Amino acid sequence: MKKLLFLSTLLVTASTVSVADDKSTLQTQVYFGDTHLHTSYSFDAFLNNNHSADPDTAYRWAKGQPVVHPYNRARVQIETPLDFLVVSDHAEMLGVMKAVRNDSDLFEDLGLWRNIKRWIAMRMMNNAIDEDTGLQFFARFLPVTPPTEGHVDPVADPSNNISDVDIFGDTSGVGSAAWQDIVATAERHNDPGTFTSLIGWEWSSIPTGANLHRIVISPDGGETATQYLPYGSDQSQYPEDLWAWLDSTQQRTGARFLAIPHNSNISKGYMFDSTTLKGEPISAEYAERRIRWEPIVEVTQIKGDSETRSEFSPEDEFADFESYEHYIQRGQTSYNPMAADYIRPALKRGLAIGQQVGVNPYKFGLIGSTDAHTGLSSSEENNFWGKMAKDSTPETKERQGKSAVSSNGWDMSASGVAAVWASENSREAIYAAFKRKEVYATSGPRLRVQLFAGWNFPAGAESSEDFAAIGYRNGVPMGGDLIPTREFEQPPSFLLRAIKDPRGANLDRMQIVKGWVDTEGEQHEKVYNVAWSGERQLDAAGRLPEVGNTVDLKSGRYTNSVGQAEFAVRWSDPDFDPQLSAFYYARVLQIPTPRNGLFDSLALQLDKPPRGPKTIQERAYTSPVWYQP
Repeated sequence: MKKLLFLSTLLVTASTVSVADDKSTLQTQVYFGDTHLHTSYSFDAFLNNNHSADPDTAYRWAKGQPVVHPYNRARVQIETPLDFLVVSDHAEMLGVMKAVRNDSDLFEDLGLWRNIKRWIAMRMMNNAIDEDTGLQFFARFLPVTPPTEGHVDPVADPSNNISDVDIFGDTSGVGSAAWQDIVATAERHNDPGTFTSLIGWEWSSIPTGANLHRIVISPDGGETATQYLPYGSDQSQYPEDLWAWLDSTQQRTGARFLAIPHNSNISKGYMFDSTTLKGEPISAEYAERRIRWEPIVEVTQIKGDSETRSEFSPEDEFADFESYEHYIQRGQTSYNPMAADYIRPALKRGLAIGQQVGVNPYKFGLIGSTDAHTGLSSSEENNFWGKMAKDSTPETKERQGKSAVSSNGWDMSASGVAAVWASENSREAIYAAFKRKEVYATSGPRLRVQLFAGWNFPAGAESSEDFAAIGYRNGVPMGGDLIPTREFEQPPSFLLRAIKDPRGANLDRMQIVKGWVDTEGEQHEKVYNVAWSGERQLDAAGRLPEVGNTVDLKSGRYTNSVGQAEFAVRWSDPDFDPQLSAFYYARVLQIPTPRNGLFDSLALQLDKPPRGPKTIQERAYTSPVWYQP
């Protein structure tokens, strides 16, 4: 594989090639960012001790500047700066907790009795913050555990009551002021060609603890963004109503939007179901609306990975990656994973629904992002500052680890990152990449990955200096549709290229994940090892021996004495059936490296982390390519 080393110079900084895109010619480069970051304007972030990391802090951190941590007050700095960032604070109660703490004069006069109730609530909140019980106070705003679990309309469930939300009265003035600051800060930090700030927010529907959250982003600037206020789940918890608002707001203001579902792993089977949230069959009209507004999905983040589990992919030895088994609700509800919670089963289900109604509602691309509530987009295991601000201190993690129901600290890994192949580092170009799904996810490292599918790649394309140009000219990139023609009867070919993070670990292997639906409507999947390091050989089942593990469990260090720096390969599907719909995506695995829990347990002189593994095999997932006969 040494002959492939020249490829690293093509991708370590960027790979620039021509790609036909309707009427224009684009030049694509890879950019890394985070579309999901919360600051002190999010009510749950503020209640959990992020009182100072505001949008300005978030952008300065993402650009690589040192900032002050909002909880431990240390000077902190990202190791590898980002190319783009979305500050995506919760639309619900936007800025309210911060304003309450600061006795803002933006609150309306509610009259004597309700003013007294609000004053009491303010004192309770301030006491919770001062006494370090903000997490318990935050729980007052979460839905309760329903008396019975089942696939009923969770929004209509009578137990779905969010208590105390109205105690502060009309908070639109507070929310408007916070939104104006978010927008103005994004405008100030946007630097086309160098760093991109996309404007967005989070719509946080969570009926009966079923996570249906979406991140909403727009490529448009402040002049447009100040014409609306973010739409929240306090206005409606149905995604169809969110899409309707996006449509009407676009018509009214000219703003463009897309929505990104995340944490489907804790959606209780609702995110990618075979019916709508109301239990109605998915129609072609519904499928068209959904894929119009939701062309990409967040597959990995701090609250777990949503690719697949062994229950649904029993032959996949790398399933169950960073499983997170905690619902966001009050009460004790055991975790019950369902196929509709996970990405790979959803991609297969989408094929089946598409055959039935003519439109695939789950034909989405894949990205990663953090969902950090610290204002710090920290996706580096050795530089991880936690989900909430308090998670930054090892002693806090140790206390949390003693609780069987804790969902902080040890349960979480530093994940993830959104990678896009865009014409330039700008709002328009990044948004266009999202829309055409030429994007991929990593669990943190800056892995460079490209995938093309086609029928007539020339010999030697995989090792050519013109790898990407050939891929675009003779095929389609990740996120695209592979269209059959009568001219080609052989199976399609796939060009894949992956290069390690320049600062990170070597690569273990590169895989193709295929899903398809047979003539009887049955759904299938298969994982193919298509490139790997060392002299390992596939066994009869197509499996490889493990790459090895160089992590020193006493120091938290590792070496790159195993694995390989890069892969480039051409692969054809040996099981291709031209009559069957299918999707293909690439999964790239690093060699094992230390997980953040190992670092903290060593610092605390513990034998092992209270929960979670000591090492992690970081990875990347490309958006699929779809084949439709």
